[in-house]
Amino acid sequence: MDWEKNLIKEFEHWKVYLYHSQYYLGRVYLWAKREDALDLFEISEGEKREYFVIGKRVKEALDELFNPDLYNYITMNNETPHLHTHIIPRYQGKRTFDGIEFEDKRWGKIYVPYDTEFKIPDNTFNKIRTLLSKSLEDEK
Repeated sequence: MDWEKNLIKEFEHWKVYLYHSQYYLGRVYLWAKREDALDLFEISEGEKREYFVIGKRVKEALDELFNPDLYNYITMNNETPHLHTHIIPRYQGKRTFDGIEFEDKRWGKIYVPYDTEFKIPDNTFNKIRTLLSKSLEDEK
């Protein structure tokens, strides 16, 4: 799969991608650009500073665009052994975007398992990515 088509924005130490499944509307992940990055607690000071700046900016953008009720932050590295953190917006009620209804049926529980068969059209996926990209371009 060509993950680069999901790229939202590239920074000095991190890249932000829209997660391929949008079951959780606005789910993104931060990917460490350093090839040997694996452990969150072993990142450099520069990586650490940027990680938190980007995380805050992503959260602000998601708040403005989709108004999540809370967030889950997941850094596991099990299936993909490289440092990355998922930012998973959680919704107590349904959200509608681009005519599609998104429902967090796991509200109040851990985010998995969820309906991995849930799909949205490419043009809707690209609208979400573009909105987030524009939001991250704006300095907050």
